Amino acid sequence: MQTGKIGVTTENIFPIIKKFLYSDHEIFLRELISNAVDATQKLKTMASVGDYKGDMGDTTISVSVDKKKKTITVSDKGIGMTKDELDKYLNQIAFSSANDFLDKYKDQSSAIIGHFGLGFYSAFMVSDKVEVITKSYQEGAQAVKWNCDGSPEFSIEDVEKESRGTDVILYIDKESKDFLEESKVEQLLKKYCKFLPVEISFGVEKEWKDGKMVETGKAKIINNTRPAWTLKPADLKDEDYNLFYHELYPSGDEPLFHIHLNVDYPFKLTGILYFPKIKSNIEIQKNKIQLYCNQVFVTDSVEGIVPEFLTLLHGVIDSPDIPLNVSRSYLQSDSNVKKISSHITKKVADRLAEIFKNNREDFEKKWDNLKLFIEYGMITDEKFYEKASKFALLKNTEDKYFTFEEYEKIIKENQTDKNKTLIYLYSTNKTDQFSYIEKAKSKGYDVLLLDGQLDIHLVNQLESKLKETRFVRVDSDVVDKLIQKDETRESKLSDAQKDDLKSVFNVKVKSKEIYNVVFETLDENDAPVIITQSEFMRRMKEMSAMGGGMNFYGELPDSFNLVVNPNHKLVIKISEDLKSEAGAKLTENNTERTKLKEEVSFMELEQKKKKADEVSQLEKDDLEKLKKELSTVENSRKEILESYGAENKIVKQLIDLALLANNMLRGEELSVFVKRSVELL
Repeated sequence: MQTGKIGVTTENIFPIIKKFLYSDHEIFLRELISNAVDATQKLKTMASVGDYKGDMGDTTISVSVDKKKKTITVSDKGIGMTKDELDKYLNQIAFSSANDFLDKYKDQSSAIIGHFGLGFYSAFMVSDKVEVITKSYQEGAQAVKWNCDGSPEFSIEDVEKESRGTDVILYIDKESKDFLEESKVEQLLKKYCKFLPVEISFGVEKEWKDGKMVETGKAKIINNTRPAWTLKPADLKDEDYNLFYHELYPSGDEPLFHIHLNVDYPFKLTGILYFPKIKSNIEIQKNKIQLYCNQVFVTDSVEGIVPEFLTLLHGVIDSPDIPLNVSRSYLQSDSNVKKISSHITKKVADRLAEIFKNNREDFEKKWDNLKLFIEYGMITDEKFYEKASKFALLKNTEDKYFTFEEYEKIIKENQTDKNKTLIYLYSTNKTDQFSYIEKAKSKGYDVLLLDGQLDIHLVNQLESKLKETRFVRVDSDVVDKLIQKDETRESKLSDAQKDDLKSVFNVKVKSKEIYNVVFETLDENDAPVIITQSEFMRRMKEMSAMGGGMNFYGELPDSFNLVVNPNHKLVIKISEDLKSEAGAKLTENNTERTKLKEEVSFMELEQKKKKADEVSQLEKDDLEKLKKELSTVENSRKEILESYGAENKIVKQLIDLALLANNMLRGEELSVFVKRSVELL
């Protein structure tokens, strides 16, 4: 028997492995099976070129668990090792200094293995002792056994082994006893080894027989050695791609489209990406892309490795140019990964453009499911925006689709305002904003439907990208002011009458919203009262609600304009009735108010003629007294007007009708409105 010390410059290699790789301890199985696959593949390569002339036989890699002995065994029938090779590969770990190693990689535990070829030694993360029994493929080779208990001491001795290949036996430590559960091992095998190119068996197949599950005696193969992405696109049909999608995501819906990646230069990359039917919640959909290196699973946390918007895609990316055993922060800064990321973005954009060009009808049918993904890409990736702006669609309220260029041509003539700005009118809810949409259509305007989760962000971007362009929601103003032309219309009420009616319509609504009464000179056939909301304020609040960093706006209450039409016959009648019922009080109040205003103006003018120190305290007191009297008289007038408005059923009915048209009348107020409507009838 040969004994010795593993060739490291210090004796703390195992404490390092235990300490710094513990968070990733489950990868030991991936590493051991990867080594077994490599050994098997090497033998197949040698056989293919005639360097190995023996019978290949069954090359299945076997994984087994023995709970009594507390062992996990990984066995392959690959190339095997001689005594000298075993000594070379397992005992001569070449790196300059464990101390340098610690300093450099203490924050990147998963980078240790990849940088120092320590894949095999990951076994010691979960083991008290590891044995390797191996026999080389070479004729007449002697089988040998390597034994190490987690210290630098090891032993090698000759043993008997019938077949070529290597068995790695792990004696699992107390802290890692979970790995002796078959369900845990199967879970890890399916996670890391599901698509490895050599068959891997674990356990036996079972079938339902005589009312119970029974073992068939046939080894259970847990991996698909020829997954779809490793095959040529010409050899695959649409149903093959869909079957593979369901192999990846058993409970998923049918995908919309797929892209088969197959690149040899300047890097090697294969894979299949799918466009899923994206739900409204982006977060649920992220991290469905699985990253592989030569069919070995690396990670499904690809943010930072591929552009953020591509994390909404599903599927597989496989590249030997993506390092297998390094941290995500290392991957994100790797130049090859950046090139791969850019290439995938281009391929996705090109594929969408191709689908749009070749089958626009199908593209339009799937647009509502694709929209969130494409808009996410346009908002977050400038290069993708440039390509996507050619095939991204706008849908109007009549469910017709247009490219940006097509839509601009359609609305340019009728929806350009007096300042030469092109106005894109839009709705976020066809049902709630129906009356506003109809009003816009009656003017010959077209209205877009922007009801998606990211539409408000896209609107902000398009306003910055498209020249002299503004997006305006249909309920943000009266129809004549949505797209301002040079047209003017006279009011049938005087400014004084409108001032009085402003207080009349200042009726308190039992809701958290704030209403600002304004007058707009509309056509006599337009509604008497309309509710509008400032485009700017509403958009800022929406951005805040979506985490746009504008918390100040998010904390403000909703603010609406109560727009009164002074040319409508009902509003004119209210003004006339006000004069009939409260005219005497208002005239008396107005006489007193006019007199006080004149006195205040006179005294202010006289005091302005003097220097500040020449104005006596008596004069200041008299002016202040007059101002208070004027304020009292004005408040008295306001009370008369507001009291009249609160008691006037027609005023309240017109306000409630406007709220109802805007889907804002609910609960008690709706019940009162219905009761009042019956009374008025």
